[in-house]
Amino acid sequence: MNTSGFVSKIVAIVLVAAPVALPTPSHAFTVTLNVGTTLYGGRQITCLEGERRLRSRGFYNVRSIDCRGAVFVYRASRDGRRFEIAVSRRDGRVVDVQRIRR
Repeated sequence: MNTSGFVSKIVAIVLVAAPVALPTPSHAFTVTLNVGTTLYGGRQITCLEGERRLRSRGFYNVRSIDCRGAVFVYRASRDGRRFEIAVSRRDGRVVDVQRIRR
């Protein structure tokens, strides 16, 4: 047997015996949002920035309720539930999270 035939047989055996790489299964993940969670790294936020940061944490239908004082108040949905979330303007820290019952 010549060397090129031998090498091609070895390559074929290695390819057949090599494990097939399967895609990794996707897993759902949840992002927790608790009182004390910082949305913007401890920096001051705007009302619009607070909305954006809540959306990036998995909330949808985010609406600002009151952005006039030191604490911004938002209403948002997540996992089919409604929440009212208060965020400090000064440092972007979540001050309060309340689930709203329908």
